[in-house]
Amino acid sequence: MDGKAKILIVDDEPFNVDLLEQELEDLGYDTLTASDGQQAVDLVRSEAPDLVLLDVMMPIMDGFAACRLLKEGEATRLTPIIIMTALDRVEDRIKGIEAGADDFLTKPVNDQELLARIRTALRMKAAVDARVHEATRLSDHFAKFVPEPVKRLAAADPDSAELSGKIERDVSVLMLDISGYSRLSEQLPTEQLSTLVERYFSAYLDLIREADGDINETAGDGFMAIFLDGSSAGGETDAGHATAAVRTALRLLETTQRLNAEQAAPALSVHMGVNSGRALVGSTRFEGSRGTRWTFTASGPVTNLAARLVGVAAGGQVVIGPETHRRVAGEFRTELLGAHSLKNIAEPIEVHRVLSCGPT
Repeated sequence: MDGKAKILIVDDEPFNVDLLEQELEDLGYDTLTASDGQQAVDLVRSEAPDLVLLDVMMPIMDGFAACRLLKEGEATRLTPIIIMTALDRVEDRIKGIEAGADDFLTKPVNDQELLARIRTALRMKAAVDARVHEATRLSDHFAKFVPEPVKRLAAADPDSAELSGKIERDVSVLMLDISGYSRLSEQLPTEQLSTLVERYFSAYLDLIREADGDINETAGDGFMAIFLDGSSAGGETDAGHATAAVRTALRLLETTQRLNAEQAAPALSVHMGVNSGRALVGSTRFEGSRGTRWTFTASGPVTNLAARLVGVAAGGQVVIGPETHRRVAGEFRTELLGAHSLKNIAEPIEVHRVLSCGPT
């Protein structure tokens, strides 16, 4: 790092600046200069030097104040600062250390000692930068495998019960399946089918996230999305996420038609079921030989019924359960499909098909 390092020289004495600038440039360093503390702070923020050589006695803002500002800044606190001053009292050294200085040299400075301190500071900076880069890389890698709700929960409250288990929440669950997937898998090569499905599912994911929903699981021929309102942690139920889920389902059908019109490949058809109510919601972490994987899911009768409803729907249809229908009554045009006996559901369930937005 030494040969490419950029060093900021801060001193109000032009002679001192010229001398240091020439010496450092002869050694292969790039240099910047400032004549007061405020100018130094501005340059560090805009130019991000690798090291600051900082005088103390300067106009506008002294070196101690400049050092303190830089060490308090999130973007500048890791920049090493060597204070160079004619002040040699113990109290001044303490003041520099308290301001956050990484090193302290008393003028006149021995050239060899200064060079040794610069090289040491730059090696420390390189080591810190490498650790920060690795931490960022791991964080980005981790983020790829963590659903958005898990990230939000961890950011809001690392000790949240939803991170370590499940709590009861009021939700709407949207289940989507590709109609005739088995037929498509016979007609198309595996790679072509995967590319086709990925294109549609990517567009679906954008719509679901726009509506504050979260996809829990995807399989080759479908997925489950969860919609919930932040206010629904208590005993009362919400209509907001039910409306969002149904409106999103209709937008998914519109998007499917648009994508079908844009390509020559076989047209895709999907069908969906939406159900609302109380469910156990939270994250689950799976530890495998190749790393950790997170899911965010809702479980219980509400989810089970949504899975049955998607089986009732024909291609290009959205069907909803009785609780979802009750919550969104008047917001969508619906058609009663009658009572259906569904697998593992004790009583017949009255099912409605959603036709469009607007009053019934």
